[in-house]
Amino acid sequence: MMIHDITALAGRNKKRKRVGRGEGSGHGKQSGRGNKGAKSRSGYAAKRGFEGGQMPYFRRLAKFGFTNAAFRTEFWTVNLGDILKHPMFAKGGDVNAETLIKAGLIRDTSRDLKILGHVSEEGVRVKLNVVASRVSAKAVKLVTDAGGSVNQTGTRRDKTRGVDPNAEDKTPKNWTKRLSRGGKKKTGADAAADDAKADAKAETKPEAKKK
Repeated sequence: MMIHDITALAGRNKKRKRVGRGEGSGHGKQSGRGNKGAKSRSGYAAKRGFEGGQMPYFRRLAKFGFTNAAFRTEFWTVNLGDILKHPMFAKGGDVNAETLIKAGLIRDTSRDLKILGHVSEEGVRVKLNVVASRVSAKAVKLVTDAGGSVNQTGTRRDKTRGVDPNAEDKTPKNWTKRLSRGGKKKTGADAAADDAKADAKAETKPEAKKK
């Protein structure tokens, strides 16, 4: 007889496992729970993803999703001291990305150029005409005090935000705040009318309190 010859009418013929009925039953003493431990206690419930205390699988996986890291600005940074030590700039001259590439101080123009103000104790004694995306405040002072000039062209982010690195006020001019939900921002005559109403309410409030 094969297993497929047994009909559904035969039904299941398996006894229920009865634990805790004495050692003679084969399922007494610990009743299949083992010896001590959390699983042998009453009220135990396994938490999803718990692996006995080791780092769970979902935390071992690499994190992914949106990040601003790809949009950060990368710079080639060069110190004034390194520029002054180079024979090309011993008597001054133009300092920009092209001349620094020829001098071997930066690799290429794939990044923005930033000039830092670390120099030796002698300072800057030659006239330099610096053109870079960013120049530190100390470097600007050293170059201008020596009779040179500094022109900061700004990065792509500076141009997008409307920041002028050469100006004293470096606050962004191009704000991109979203309008509040529920309506458009009022401008012109409508905004002036609302301001007038607010002023009128402010003037009438103290009189109402006196009454």
